Amino acid sequence: MSICDVSDGLISVPQATEIILNNIEDFGVEEIPFIQSVHRVLKENILADRDFPPFNRVSMDGIAIAFTEFEKGRKQFKIEGIQPAGTPQITVRNPENCVEVMTGAILPKGVDIVIPYELINIDNGIATLQTEAIKFFQNVHKKGKDRKQNEIILRENTRISPAEIGVLATVGKAKVKVAKNPRVLIVSTGDELVEVNQNPLSHQIRRSNVYTLVSLLEKLKIETKTIHINDDKENLRKTIKNLLQDYDVLLFSGAVSKGKFDFIPDVLADLGVQKLFHRVSQRPGKPFWFGKKERKTIFAFPGNPVSTFVSCLRYFYPWFYKSVGLEYENKHFAVLDSDYVFKSDLTYFLQVKLTNKNGTIYATPITGHGSGDLANLVDVDAFLELPKGQNLYPKGSIYKYIKFR
Repeated sequence: MSICDVSDGLISVPQATEIILNNIEDFGVEEIPFIQSVHRVLKENILADRDFPPFNRVSMDGIAIAFTEFEKGRKQFKIEGIQPAGTPQITVRNPENCVEVMTGAILPKGVDIVIPYELINIDNGIATLQTEAIKFFQNVHKKGKDRKQNEIILRENTRISPAEIGVLATVGKAKVKVAKNPRVLIVSTGDELVEVNQNPLSHQIRRSNVYTLVSLLEKLKIETKTIHINDDKENLRKTIKNLLQDYDVLLFSGAVSKGKFDFIPDVLADLGVQKLFHRVSQRPGKPFWFGKKERKTIFAFPGNPVSTFVSCLRYFYPWFYKSVGLEYENKHFAVLDSDYVFKSDLTYFLQVKLTNKNGTIYATPITGHGSGDLANLVDVDAFLELPKGQNLYPKGSIYKYIKFR
């Protein structure tokens, strides 16, 4: 972990990103039931406990014959028996005969080709081939073809998906080691906020940003708690002091700008939290504050809902991914489908609707009414990241986007 301070001036989006990614944390490893590990990050190599598949596996329902008999010109085979899936391997006693076999069954001894029912005719216990297109070992999934015993089948730092769950079950990993998630508390501040189930007065609004953050972190399989603290500096100081002892990460929403009641930066400084930056050259989210105290990490997002939303996606997500061992690089690009003008010398996170046209992603601006327009987010799919340093972003230009839908 490295800590570097910056001046009180604006820093660029790339600078903010670099500082955040240079201050990741390792929260350790825990062992959990494999079925609970979807979307968690694997922290051990998983080995094949036996060959995959563990036997020559029949891959289609039909009959199994000896290839040498087919080469001799034989087209009719007496059915000697049946090999269902899940039964011990049988042996064909007479090579001139065949065995009915079911998908998933072990291939009987003495045969090496499976011909599906669709290509044979069965009459009075005699199977007659209706095809000449036969190859050695066809429709047989050979033992060990996928993986050999003790080969690595899942590598450490893999993000577990339903596909990996199936593999874990197959190799008998009832419990699996995964990256432990941080203990996260989401903090809202402000006397104007009331709970969701309350009727706000004319000068109040309901508490919404924290629940947006809860949902964004739930997508990462991070369980969170929330708390609300009113705009009282001493109360903020006492409460946050205790919170820093109990949680690995504090996510604040609001009280980080230059208003008379924006106490968070001063309170954090009083508590010995080192500011790594405050204010980023971006819109929305300019007053974003980030800092550390020992192994505690603090993200203090601006209170406007769109600012909170995009800042969490743009900064907290990459920080978390890197902390748990995942490589994070935004490789999503879209083509701007109309000219767009933005005259401030800031990185701009433009709200856009995405459309796939013949494999190319196009972004249509849906601008809304500023960073307080929470309702506009329901009409868009992503934020197109327009770099600072230009006023006109021409149609046909290609930029990275952060997708949230």
